[in-house]
Amino acid sequence: MKNKIILSTGIFLLLGYLVGYGQTRVLLDKLSSAYAKTSFPLLQELLSIPNDAFYPTAIEENVQWCEQAFQKRGFSSTRISTSTAPLLLAERKHQGAKHTVLVYLQVDGQPVDSTRWFQESPYIPVLKKPLPDGSWEALPWDEIDNYEDNWRIFARSASDAKGPIAMFLTALDAAADSDIVPNYNLKVIMDFEEELGSPQLPKAVKEHADLLEADMLIIFDGPRHITNKPTLTFGARGIATITLTTYGPVVPQHSGHFGNYAPNPALRLSKLLASMKDDVGRVIIPGFYDGVSIDPATENILKAVPDDEAQIKDRLQIKTADLVGRYYQEAIQYPSLNIRGMQSGWIDNKVRTIIPGWARAELDVRLVLETDPNRLINLVKEHVASEGYFVLDREPSKEERLAHDKIATFTYEISYQSFRTSFDSPVGIWLRSALTNAFGESPILIRMSGGSIPISPFVTTLDIPAVTVPTVNRDNNQHSPNENLRLGNYREGIKTMLAILSEKLN
Repeated sequence: MKNKIILSTGIFLLLGYLVGYGQTRVLLDKLSSAYAKTSFPLLQELLSIPNDAFYPTAIEENVQWCEQAFQKRGFSSTRISTSTAPLLLAERKHQGAKHTVLVYLQVDGQPVDSTRWFQESPYIPVLKKPLPDGSWEALPWDEIDNYEDNWRIFARSASDAKGPIAMFLTALDAAADSDIVPNYNLKVIMDFEEELGSPQLPKAVKEHADLLEADMLIIFDGPRHITNKPTLTFGARGIATITLTTYGPVVPQHSGHFGNYAPNPALRLSKLLASMKDDVGRVIIPGFYDGVSIDPATENILKAVPDDEAQIKDRLQIKTADLVGRYYQEAIQYPSLNIRGMQSGWIDNKVRTIIPGWARAELDVRLVLETDPNRLINLVKEHVASEGYFVLDREPSKEERLAHDKIATFTYEISYQSFRTSFDSPVGIWLRSALTNAFGESPILIRMSGGSIPISPFVTTLDIPAVTVPTVNRDNNQHSPNENLRLGNYREGIKTMLAILSEKLN
């Protein structure tokens, strides 16, 4: 039966080229629908492998699985050793190819709290369908052959980003069975520490630039625009992180005995953080937004994205947005300063009547091309000092505690910078053509996403343009409990990648 499918699709492909792009779209629909069903065991197997980068044994199992998967599809593979987890490069050359396309795939996933997942394990994929009341009903896995587009698979990394890996492998299978041969060489770099900020990536790219040499980079990661229409993203903000700690008594003290006497570090930290922003969410540290401007041409690009501001607020359940930008797309063109977590003392069923010994905030700074990361970090650090704090990069000694009224420990890490590619670059024109031919309409073009992906080492070191091809549903709960992948997006993701494999690169 499979051979009959292959024969018919191979003939249909030829007809598609002869008759026109309309037939090609029909072919891509048929191939993606057929191969989505045959690939569900592969997706289930991949999602069942734990992939928290904090556990090297689990990561090694993922490395081995990817090696075998790509070697099975005619790729040679090379492990690029680092001081922690390796990077994996898979390469396949095609006769007569004049260009090389580098594909980036993320394999690791966020840590999990199994108690907050509505299933036995985040690493045992569960098929679910939506109910009218907004809840989900689990289904036997064998019903997946008769799936509906709005059914979903719940598992860690279903969307971020093992789902796209399974899509790509499936597209490679469909292309091979249908005699679709790319007219470019393929290199695939797999990252097993993306959720840790890809700490080894910049050094590895610099040391192995010849091995990774390519003409352009495609990133298969992230969610489509909220309309769930085909999307291309031409940039992403970079990221840096700050850990900020304030101090009170050397150890927690009874609030009855020392309340009104021992300074409370949680209060101090709260006031310090509040001093960094105004009431509408804008950073008020002088110079933080310097260098960023929105000219009329950029304004037109941003406003061409079909965002529904009311829908975004409804989804977030907020009445008023911060006013860094006048609308969502403008807001993410600027660097951000975000409190991603705070801790001091104890709460809930562990609450105690104490004055804490310390208070800590974890901050992330989203970076854009126009701003230097080191300058932004120094601006924040200088602001802490301007608020009367003696700033250290370690815990204070007893002598320092006795000598200074207010002490803060300030440490930071710059993970990677932003990147941005022109819409009219060769990779941009090629991908727009591929998606337009596949879906019958031009994809949504996004200048820069608000999130961060560790791509800047490729862009800067290899000197190649990069574009992200997102495929998954935006409401996928990535990084959170009950992460999921909409099966309609899975099928269309295969179609998207198959369209790219079949699009000629001039």
